[in-house]
Amino acid sequence: MIRFKKRAAIALTAAALLVLPACSGGSGESAGQPDRITFWTPHTTPERLAAQQKVAAAFEAESGIGVDVVPMAAADQDQALVTGAASGNVPDVIMAAASQTSAWNAQGLLDAEAAAETTKALGTETFNQKAVAALSPQGQPAAVPSDGWTHVIAYRADLLEKAGVKPPTSLAELATAATTIKEKLGITGLALGTQPGTAAATEGVQSLFQSAGCELVTGGQVTIDSPACTQAAEQFLKVRNSSTSGDFDVPSARAAYLSGNAAMLLFSTHILDELAGLDKANPPTCAECKQDPKFLATQTDFITVLDPKNPRQYGSVLGYNIPQGANSEAAGKYIQYVMSKGYVDTLAVAAEGRLPLRNGTPEKPNEYLDAWGTLGIGPNHDVNSTELYGKDFVDGMGKGINAVYQWGDGTPDAELAGITLRQSVLAGKLDLLYQGRPPAEVTAAMKQAVEEVKAGL
Repeated sequence: MIRFKKRAAIALTAAALLVLPACSGGSGESAGQPDRITFWTPHTTPERLAAQQKVAAAFEAESGIGVDVVPMAAADQDQALVTGAASGNVPDVIMAAASQTSAWNAQGLLDAEAAAETTKALGTETFNQKAVAALSPQGQPAAVPSDGWTHVIAYRADLLEKAGVKPPTSLAELATAATTIKEKLGITGLALGTQPGTAAATEGVQSLFQSAGCELVTGGQVTIDSPACTQAAEQFLKVRNSSTSGDFDVPSARAAYLSGNAAMLLFSTHILDELAGLDKANPPTCAECKQDPKFLATQTDFITVLDPKNPRQYGSVLGYNIPQGANSEAAGKYIQYVMSKGYVDTLAVAAEGRLPLRNGTPEKPNEYLDAWGTLGIGPNHDVNSTELYGKDFVDGMGKGINAVYQWGDGTPDAELAGITLRQSVLAGKLDLLYQGRPPAEVTAAMKQAVEEVKAGL
């Protein structure tokens, strides 16, 4: 155990209109400007966009290569890239999720060799190796790892002690702990997304199932009905039944913990600022929090890797992609800059949701992980994770992000896994589990549903 304190696709016409002003015109020839490249980013809020533009300006000052930073939501990138590739008008760099990298690479849209060369130039060994694997669908990096986030389990150390429960080190122990807390303290043991058919429950299922060694699909074979998955379903039901407030979605699960009505919470690292009262939109509301807004931050410890024997933390991996036809030389230089001199500044906006996937440099292997702990979190960025939760927590988060994992990423099964996740296929069968059907019957139904998705590919 590692624990520490703290598409709808756009229409073709719309995509074409979007791509024309947002691309380099292929081979980096931006209207006769070979020293200017285009970067598509999914970080589209004004603050995040401004931060990226600042890094781009610093790169231009050093290299003489200008960068047009174009905000584009992930849901829009897919069709826009396909349309641009057909017209020979593509951007030079795209930040995108691992599932997008796998899909684009399979379609022949990426210059994987350029990405691999850029990764090698930076030092492949300096990167999070699970992230490298997630972005290597054909054995070599098809994108350069940038940043990501993972699930953590936040828990009230005081409440676990009161219930006589030790911090869990496996899914089975987690289920037992959650049940005991409900029985002894009369509050929710573990709050997480459990509403059938929802995205929240989809994440909850995958997060806990994969931590228990369950695989959705292996080598093209659907294995969600394996003994490990069936046992995970049984434990998931116990965790769900530890709620005193019915089934949760994301807002209600968070609210339960912030109000003191849940002893544990499965959530992304975005919870870090909220526990400390830094996010006015989601303030702590527990009784003790009225006098001490940071009460939860001081009483909360974190499990950053649930099962050290099977370190697979649900999360997201983002990477820099270089499309076929892009100015690959200039793109590589830009990526190398933002992953070195500009890296910390790139991570600095919303640091709680942007953990480094490059751990450090050959000379300083943990340089960027350590730097992440000094970055301000919350809307005002006026306090950092180290100050709130301690250096041991930052080290723990380093272990957590280095265990980041999602079913299918970096394998030929990525498309099937991605569709299964986006369509909440597994969560759609939770009603059967809640109605008392045997876990083996439930995972068999899950398998049938995934097989139907597979047949449609």
